Amino acid sequence: MFKRFSRVLALGFVIAVAAMPAAWAADAAPASAAASAPAARAPSASLDGRIQDAKLDVIKLNRDLLVLEEELLFPANTQVALFVSMDVGKLFELDSVRVLLDDKVVASYLYTPLEVQALHRGGVQRVYLGNLRAGEHQLVAFFTGKGPHDRDYKRGATLKFEKGTDPKYIELRIKDSTGKLQPEFDVKVWQ
Repeated sequence: MFKRFSRVLALGFVIAVAAMPAAWAADAAPASAAASAPAARAPSASLDGRIQDAKLDVIKLNRDLLVLEEELLFPANTQVALFVSMDVGKLFELDSVRVLLDDKVVASYLYTPLEVQALHRGGVQRVYLGNLRAGEHQLVAFFTGKGPHDRDYKRGATLKFEKGTDPKYIELRIKDSTGKLQPEFDVKVWQ
């Protein structure tokens, strides 16, 4: 499916570029031998404008094709998206996340320090976007990193959920529990 979209995009670009040489020839032909310097600059300026318009058309076409591709590959009635977010994060330094959906690994991600900082500042990362049939499913997420007292820490969170015909959005949250002085790992389903 993606190859077809790429071919259409490439074909649109080739058509736009193929039409340009004829326009260049029309613009480059001198109207008379006594053409002044300002008049000679006008065709090149209009040519630049047409090139920019063609580039904008290709960019718009590419955007439309990407939206169409996502709608075709991930229809709303089967779509499931998993996100990772972090609360304060003083009790846990995230290294990696591994997600299993119905006992099948669907996402595994290693974090850089800059990505962890972005999560601390309120960022949310989409770790998985896929299709699920309607019915009951089980999600298991494993979080690996450094816990309190700089010890290696690996914890998991499990969720059994029912997938209907609506898209399902699930957030894997890491938050500090100041009462227990331990990180907590929570799974929240957004309706």
